Amino acid sequence: MTFMQTDLAGAFVIAPERIEDERGFFARTWCANEFKAKSLDCRLVQCSLSYNSRKGTVRGMHLQTAPYEESKVVRCTRGAIYDVIIDLRAGSPTYRHWVAAELTADNRLGLYVPAGCAHGFQTLADETEVFYQISEFFQPESARGYRWDDPAFAIKWPLGATAISEKDRNYPLFGLAIDEARR
Repeated sequence: MTFMQTDLAGAFVIAPERIEDERGFFARTWCANEFKAKSLDCRLVQCSLSYNSRKGTVRGMHLQTAPYEESKVVRCTRGAIYDVIIDLRAGSPTYRHWVAAELTADNRLGLYVPAGCAHGFQTLADETEVFYQISEFFQPESARGYRWDDPAFAIKWPLGATAISEKDRNYPLFGLAIDEARR
């Protein structure tokens, strides 16, 4: 695997290295030793799948808070997504910055999302499927999120949102949530 550092500290685009022959190719998409060598979380306790029927669907921006913060590797196994990470780690040199990568079934890239970062995506094709490898079990009481269109982050989404859940649409704006937490 090839790990390409993004503009966010500790976040990587991961490309499989293909071994090709007349049958096609073989490539590793996960190796705990390679993740550990990059000082990345290599725990894998849960895998999840997201199916999205419509182009323009937005999911996010989601995260789990301490002590259940999760890192994850996200891959698009069908269709295409614009995958986004927001760095919400206090003290990080890239705090409140965001980065995006286009993940498609054809390019087979993965995106490593460090713990403490919010994650979301927008589908770029109908009938898109996304596969997650996650380091922590889902804990509903620790699940949080921020609005996908929050001006505090000014994410440049490629399309207008065609579908978004009521929960995602009603997440708080980042600045308001911080002010509320301080009270």
